[in-house]
Amino acid sequence: MLFELLTFPISGPLGGIVWLGEQLLERATSELDDIQNVQKQLLALQLAFDMGDISEEDFEIQEEELLLKIQAMEEEMEAEQQEEIESEEFISEDGLSSFSITVLD
Repeated sequence: MLFELLTFPISGPLGGIVWLGEQLLERATSELDDIQNVQKQLLALQLAFDMGDISEEDFEIQEEELLLKIQAMEEEMEAEQQEEIESEEFISEDGLSSFSITVLD
């Protein structure tokens, strides 16, 4: 208990960084899964059209919807990556204090 209290100034921020990294990984994985699921739907739609299960008009309408959904997801991912790049953390010379600056458009 005493050891945990003495090392908290170091272990606390490290634990927070680990937690943040896990959250980012989980979110990135779920977003990639979402894009992959839409791509699978697009493939299933193509197969249904090739087998004659749906008309060409229905195929084109559904294909456009899925392609727009994929494009929107990719743009959202790019915007989030850009936000991460624009957010920078500065640490003072003594190494004890830090602050973050986020650039907003």
